[in-house]
Amino acid sequence: MVKSSFLHRRPPPLLLSLSDHPLLTKTPHQCVPFLELLFSHGTIPNLNVLPSPTIFSTHLPFSLLPQSALSCRIIYLCRDPKDTFVSLWHFLERWIISSTAHTSTQGLYLSKAFQIFSQGTAHYGLFWDHVLGYWKSSLRRPEKVLFLKYEGIMQDQVSHLRRLVEFMGCPFSREEERDGVVKDIVKLCSFDNLRDLEVNKDPKGSLEGKSMKPPPSYFFQEGKGGDWVNYMSMEMAEKLDAITKEKLHGSGSGLSFESSTVLP
Repeated sequence: MVKSSFLHRRPPPLLLSLSDHPLLTKTPHQCVPFLELLFSHGTIPNLNVLPSPTIFSTHLPFSLLPQSALSCRIIYLCRDPKDTFVSLWHFLERWIISSTAHTSTQGLYLSKAFQIFSQGTAHYGLFWDHVLGYWKSSLRRPEKVLFLKYEGIMQDQVSHLRRLVEFMGCPFSREEERDGVVKDIVKLCSFDNLRDLEVNKDPKGSLEGKSMKPPPSYFFQEGKGGDWVNYMSMEMAEKLDAITKEKLHGSGSGLSFESSTVLP
């Protein structure tokens, strides 16, 4: 949504209409590349050739961000840990099955994935430590770090978009509000719209260097909160809630997630 806000609002003649917006022909990851992937396989990219303002994505914990990034504005998006786990599991299962000759049953692989997630042995470490790193930084430097929750955005996308662009120092003008630019951006960046675009339906991965990139379609699942109830057992849910209580509530950080382990 950040990328769309900037590209959608450049002054004429560079102002882009919805009919030729980059998100219609490029995947979100092509529009906003991952910082760590740009430097993978020993490559040193020329970042000066990227359009300005330059925007990157990253999964890096706050403690591993390069010192030069700390002067930038950072927008951190987190999600309920149970939905985060299920979303990650869906992605990994599809990617592993498609990129190898392996077949797996849901129960076996879900159990293994749950163990990896709850113990923090996956990439980028323990989920709760990752969240706390950015949360505490947002409390110390609110002018530099904006902490958002996925669930809050889904409940009120317009208000969160306004908050986001104000944080970036480019609030919507009265003319943009009047002309419906805010709603246009929300519609363009909606989960359903992005998922249904042809560029994001590609079922095949692409080779980049020595690595195979997953198909864009693998990054789109349900996009709804609470989907974990369709996959996780009560025991799994209670375990993640216990870790959440210990890590977040016990830290005195004031951060919490509102989901419940009550299954339908």
